Amino acid sequence: MPKHVWQGLGLATLVAALDQLSKWFIVAHIMNPPVQIEVTSFFNLVLAHNRGVSFGMFAAGSELGKWMLVGLALMISGFLVRWLFQSSSPYSIIALGLILGGAVGNVIDRVLVGAVVDFLDFHAFGTHWPAFNVADTTIFLGAAGLIFESFFSKDEAA
Repeated sequence: MPKHVWQGLGLATLVAALDQLSKWFIVAHIMNPPVQIEVTSFFNLVLAHNRGVSFGMFAAGSELGKWMLVGLALMISGFLVRWLFQSSSPYSIIALGLILGGAVGNVIDRVLVGAVVDFLDFHAFGTHWPAFNVADTTIFLGAAGLIFESFFSKDEAA
C-alpha cells in the first residue's frame, strides 16, 4: 500500500480514537448524571443523542433506519478510501483522513449506542447551533479543506 494511503488511514484512525475517547470521557465523567454545563456565555457542554444525520435530519427511529445510516456511512467511507488511493496532494490526504476518521467515529456510536453522541453546544446572538462532536468537526474541516483545495490548487491537466 502506498505511503500516502497509510498516512491518510493513520490520521483517520487517530481522529476516530480521539473522537471515541472524548465521547467516553464526556459520558462517563462529565455527564454522569446528564446536565447542561455553561462553560462560557456562548458555549455549553450537553449530552445529546443524534439518531439522524447532520442536525438530526433523517432521524432513524427504528433499528432498520439505524443500520441504513450505518450502511450509507460505510459506503461513503469506501468511496473516500478509493479517493485516498488516487490522491497525491498532501492536502487531499489530510482532508480525506479527517473525513474518514470522523465518519468511522460516528459509525462506532451508531453501532454501539444506537445514536451519535453529541456534546458541544454553541450559541450566540439568539442563534443556537445544533450540538456536535469531535467527529463532526473533523468531517467539516476535511470537507472545507477539499473545497479550499479545489479552488486554489493548480490544475495539473492544464
